[in-house]
Amino acid sequence: MATASRENQIQARLLRPPAELSRYFTSFYYMEFLGSGDIVVDYLHPEWANLRFFFGNSPDPEGRQNSRIGDTSFYAAGPSTKAQRFTLQPPYRMWGMGLTPLGWEKYVCSDAAPLADAMVGGFDHPVYGQFSDLALELGAGPPDIEAEYQQIARYFIARADRPVADEARILALHTALVSPETSTVAQLVALTGTSQRIVARISHRVFGFAPKLLLRRQRFLRSLAHYLTEPEHKWIGAIDSQYTDQAHFVHDFKEFMGMTPRQYAAIDKPILGAFLRIRAQIAGQPVQALDPPQGEAG
Repeated sequence: MATASRENQIQARLLRPPAELSRYFTSFYYMEFLGSGDIVVDYLHPEWANLRFFFGNSPDPEGRQNSRIGDTSFYAAGPSTKAQRFTLQPPYRMWGMGLTPLGWEKYVCSDAAPLADAMVGGFDHPVYGQFSDLALELGAGPPDIEAEYQQIARYFIARADRPVADEARILALHTALVSPETSTVAQLVALTGTSQRIVARISHRVFGFAPKLLLRRQRFLRSLAHYLTEPEHKWIGAIDSQYTDQAHFVHDFKEFMGMTPRQYAAIDKPILGAFLRIRAQIAGQPVQALDPPQGEAG
């Protein structure tokens, strides 16, 4: 399940969570950036929440309004609609866990809206600090991917008895959001089978944003995913059918990625590219936020 790029310096693995956790995590993922070399710059696209633990050199991500987060080996990110720029200098290795919206409610247990579009240091954070013991445990022994995968799985399985309010509604809303047939808030409400007020409440608390913004993000990410998996078709062939024209798409691209499609196509994506390829092969989608939820919504 491994892929490599940049002269075999980057080794990435995507691992499916065990069945008991498949509703709560999109994936566990591992990366090693071997050797040493120049600083690497890359961008994370909009996605659901993630926990990331680093060993060796730590990354230097930018926080809100280009602020610096500070040196730490545990970074946590809420659900996002903005690209995240970061720099890294090898060598390092990393474990990451992608949380589904249901996983956010299950394990983070906090209002997502105040933590949306923000990456922060996790150890002393009032919400993410609860995962500090996992960060310390993973870094305590020698590198062993399989043993560390089992360690992560045991950690979250041991905490899986936490109750989740509105589980069926969260799954229904997630299912409706990732459907390319859903284009309006009215459709979202109808597919969720509840009221607009309840959809708005769950959307802000669990998904981090208003329903209308989430629909715009999903439309954009479908276009981005199409381009990333078939770049030979160029942007014009990747634009989602819900866009009225190319200018409409470019406007969204600038808002969500902070650059034009042409600028994005021209930049090197050494780290993200390694994960996108392997994710498309194993999970079926190159970007996390297009994954449908596991389990029935009802």
